[in-house]
Amino acid sequence: MYRSAARRLLPAAICRRTLRLASPSPFSAPIAHRAAFSAGAADNAHNHTPDNTAAFNSSPSTDQRRNPRATASPKSHWQEEQARVLQASLGHVVRLGWTESAMVAGAKEVGVSPSIVGSFPRKEAALVEYFMDDCLQKLIDIIDTKEDLKNLIPSHRVAKLVRIRLEMQAPYISKWHQALGIQAQPLNISTSFKQRAMLVDEIWHAAGDEATDTDWYVKRTVLGGIYSTTELYMLTDNSPDFQDTWAFLDDRVRDAFDLRKSLEEVKYLAEAVGAGMGGPVQGFLNKILKR
Repeated sequence: MYRSAARRLLPAAICRRTLRLASPSPFSAPIAHRAAFSAGAADNAHNHTPDNTAAFNSSPSTDQRRNPRATASPKSHWQEEQARVLQASLGHVVRLGWTESAMVAGAKEVGVSPSIVGSFPRKEAALVEYFMDDCLQKLIDIIDTKEDLKNLIPSHRVAKLVRIRLEMQAPYISKWHQALGIQAQPLNISTSFKQRAMLVDEIWHAAGDEATDTDWYVKRTVLGGIYSTTELYMLTDNSPDFQDTWAFLDDRVRDAFDLRKSLEEVKYLAEAVGAGMGGPVQGFLNKILKR
């Protein structure tokens, strides 16, 4: 029970190190992946670089942690004509997939020469990334305008926002495995991390989170994991209106907000085998458990 709870809620590297009772630098692995859960604007389609190291080495500023909207709006970097073509292309994805063919069809629909597709260096990736930016902008608008969200307790607010965001993918569910494959390609993974980072930041910010210390990384790693696993679960869910997916999501969020209990389990597991956890890990646990 202890091992499964810890692995479910904490970053993998923390769990591995804690459960092995090693503690030289307990946050080095999660912080190395911090860009996957930090705020940042998506790369411009014309200026994307295949060097992924920046995505793993950049550190968000305190201002970014306090305000995930310190950067430009998600769609601000798209040129107007490109955005028109990509928006129209989304209407062809269900039939043609996340492909250059869908983009050509979109260009024709809005009266733009199909040659514009050549202006996107990574073509299909640009279509997926535009969709991600568009969905994030819609989510931000919902957060800013829906007063009823503010009446929910934080855990319910997080679950609600993750569900709202994933429901935007429902019309494309038959093709979403293709989108995930495109995002996972080496040239695209850096932008994919940044976009998901912005999403996680917005959701935590909407839930009232103001953490700026190590909790900031842990919380975003946990929520990033919840979002990704629910997204994958959704791909194989045949229940009406994805009811099983939303039940799965609610369970994961409930577990995450019971983080205190899981950290206690990790601590007790270490004590049970008669080994010390080390100063850095113990200090972190003590800090959380006092709350």
